[in-house]
Amino acid sequence: MRRARVKLKGAVQGVGFRPFVYRIAKELGLKGYVINDSKGVEIEVEGEEELLHRFLLRLSEEKPPLARIYSREVLFLEPAGYKDFEIRKSDEKGEKEVLILPDISTCEDCLRELFDPKNRRYRYPFINCTNCGPRFTIIEKLPYDRKNTTMKVFKMCEECEEEYKNPLDRRFHAQPNACPRCGPHVFLYDVKGNLVAEKEKALDKLVKFIKEGKIIAVKGIGGFHLICDATNEKAVGELRKRKRRKEKPFAVMFKDLKQLENYASPTELEKALLLSPERPIVLVEKKKELAPSVAPYLKRIGAFLPYSPLHHLILSSLDFPVVATSGNISDEPIVKDNKEAFEKLSELSDFILIHQRDIRRRCDDSVVKVVGGIPTFIRRSRGYAPLPVELPYSSKRKVLAVGGMLKNTFAIAFGNKAIPSQHIGDIDSITNLNTFEKEVYDFMKLYEFEPEIVVCDLHPRYETTKWAERFAREREIKLVKVQHHYAHILSCMAENKVKDKVLGIAWDGTGYGEDGTLWGGEFLVCDYRSYERAFHFKPFRLIGGEKAVKEPRRVALSLLFELFGEKAIGMELPTLNAFGEKEVENLFKVWKSGINSPFSSSVGRLFDAVSSLLGIKHVLSYEGQGAMMIEDLYDPNEKGFYPYSMDGKKIVWDEIISGLIEEKDVRKASTRFINTLARICLDIAKELEIPNVCLSGGVMQNDPLVSRIKELLEEKGFKVFTHQRVSPNDSGLCIGQAFYGMVI
Repeated sequence: MRRARVKLKGAVQGVGFRPFVYRIAKELGLKGYVINDSKGVEIEVEGEEELLHRFLLRLSEEKPPLARIYSREVLFLEPAGYKDFEIRKSDEKGEKEVLILPDISTCEDCLRELFDPKNRRYRYPFINCTNCGPRFTIIEKLPYDRKNTTMKVFKMCEECEEEYKNPLDRRFHAQPNACPRCGPHVFLYDVKGNLVAEKEKALDKLVKFIKEGKIIAVKGIGGFHLICDATNEKAVGELRKRKRRKEKPFAVMFKDLKQLENYASPTELEKALLLSPERPIVLVEKKKELAPSVAPYLKRIGAFLPYSPLHHLILSSLDFPVVATSGNISDEPIVKDNKEAFEKLSELSDFILIHQRDIRRRCDDSVVKVVGGIPTFIRRSRGYAPLPVELPYSSKRKVLAVGGMLKNTFAIAFGNKAIPSQHIGDIDSITNLNTFEKEVYDFMKLYEFEPEIVVCDLHPRYETTKWAERFAREREIKLVKVQHHYAHILSCMAENKVKDKVLGIAWDGTGYGEDGTLWGGEFLVCDYRSYERAFHFKPFRLIGGEKAVKEPRRVALSLLFELFGEKAIGMELPTLNAFGEKEVENLFKVWKSGINSPFSSSVGRLFDAVSSLLGIKHVLSYEGQGAMMIEDLYDPNEKGFYPYSMDGKKIVWDEIISGLIEEKDVRKASTRFINTLARICLDIAKELEIPNVCLSGGVMQNDPLVSRIKELLEEKGFKVFTHQRVSPNDSGLCIGQAFYGMVI
């Protein structure tokens, strides 16, 4: 007879782990206990040695599908004389190390009950069990027990209580457990605050209004959606007008995969992503047009499937898909509270559907795109946050990494993991900065985390950098600043656990360089502690500074002035036609003087310039629009590329741009531009002879570009690493920053 003490760390609370342990211990006739504590799960089992070995094997092989074990410690001891096996009450003492699960989409068992007229939870919008439902958005503190969630205000009825306490029931310790008798309900209001209907009648009315072309604000898992008929151009156009969102694509929610395949052509991998428990928005190729305003000028749409019972109930009553976009005024945080919804969404919607289950923290939908054959995050949030990223090394330091200014996420790091936050957004206003600060303190409180180091971007004008400086000063802790593109490459190295020196290719729209100019077309030789700027694109001026970021025609004009000087003014090109003649003359003077025209080496800005030179897009209505339209024109059968030259460490783009201008076929020019960039990567990799290559930065969300780079480099024996756990765009910066803070 022996006793085994097992300590498990990871995502092991709120996933049905204790009843799973109880069941296999009982089946094997073992005695002891299982308990949740501040670090994870502790188990003591005693019995015959052979049975203990079988128990440990089953613990690994049969664990609940949502459980993730990051460390397992087993100690064999003398028997303690336990009389039975029991589930003990959670122990809340000690330093918090347990991981919190993301919000998980409705499972098949709950779906069957949801649509079963004989079930007591028939058509109940808050059905859930241990295998599904909200987690991250309702937890207030650890451990994950009902009293520590926003569900604590709902007292369970006898039947729910019985399920909750029965270790053999699917709802044992399902913290959001509820039913129509004892749980939250939905209420439909008009925008003036008048109650229209509640419970089942509210859903009936909501469906009726959507069919009539109305826009409804619907409270979901991590915030409100604005929902309307995705096939109704008038409704979608009205939503654009109200939200002041000119052309940026809307996400579309489909009833099921069959309906989605009527409108789009997802690949097998994209189907797997759409059906995964995380239920992200997946970028898929359009087949049949929805309302033209859903995704103007693009061949892809952001599609997703219902992930909450409420979504399933709404979509099951409609014979068309719906636009389901974040419930917010453009560029502001998603609305999560009922009162806030009436204040901010009444001008955007016709009706507002609320419920009584409070959302503790905002959490937007995640967005995934297959890039270079690998699922890649455009936005990592609901369904994935706050799962950690395991790091190559462990450290005793506690690090807070505040991320960048755009597409912000921050991270806390300790041990061998970094925990990135949900998507926060662009920190470009007081409202968004306040949201960022609130979420940082929320994370610190939730994990009882007190940082010893705070890490930020090098850019002196980033609001996150200024905030980190104040935070470090007030707390009297160390502040570390990391160059933007080095942080990009570190994040790719960290998540792929690459320990050797790498060639880091970091391409994006902008990042503050150590020389005070704007970088963005970088070839860096990196290890974990330092980097060297090996090569970069020849800098060019951004005429008008920030204006050039939104107007590709200004970047294109700068390249033309660089190539042809004043002669460019009289050229017959799409870019010149996008300006008045006098305007071009004035901009030439600005370019020549350099007033408010900083230098940039950004590949993202080169994409912008090309979109204008080819007459694709002269003025952007959202970031990356021109580059996305160029990507859509890529022809995989075209293998041609443009010549380029080198000037020391500078990649000279003159011949590339000259070749583009002479090209009459826009599709061919777009393809050859992308092929040329990939060819440059190959040539520089061959020159530097570093076997491992990491790709990062927002430009590396371009599928044909990444695919071509990988194809060319891997043919020559290079190993190419891309992002899978976090995004290559600026939302992945925090992981690189956090890792740097752990190893310096």
